[in-house]
Amino acid sequence: MVYKVYHSKTFDKELKKYPKEFNDWLGKIENQLAEKPLNVGDQLRVPWFREKKHDKFRAYYLIYEELEAVYLIAISNKKDQQKTINTVFLLLDNFEQEIKELVKNDKSI
Repeated sequence: MVYKVYHSKTFDKELKKYPKEFNDWLGKIENQLAEKPLNVGDQLRVPWFREKKHDKFRAYYLIYEELEAVYLIAISNKKDQQKTINTVFLLLDNFEQEIKELVKNDKSI
């Protein structure tokens, strides 16, 4: 099964602030996420919420197996890691609505 990888608007906005090297690395990680998302990165409390580290930065993503989708939702450094994780858990319902809409619109194209 191949997953489709999506970015939240916030993720894309934050990504512009990071070095080109991080962006290049992320492109390679997205290929891995499309193939086997549960084998990439470290689990955060639950199997479907994970982070992947690169130097001092972390990319956070949610895995929606039923939608065959991976949703990249946040980036942080080590200092802001716990704050970011807590925020993601607070916004889980919002992320689920967003990804369902993205997948629906993607399939209608």
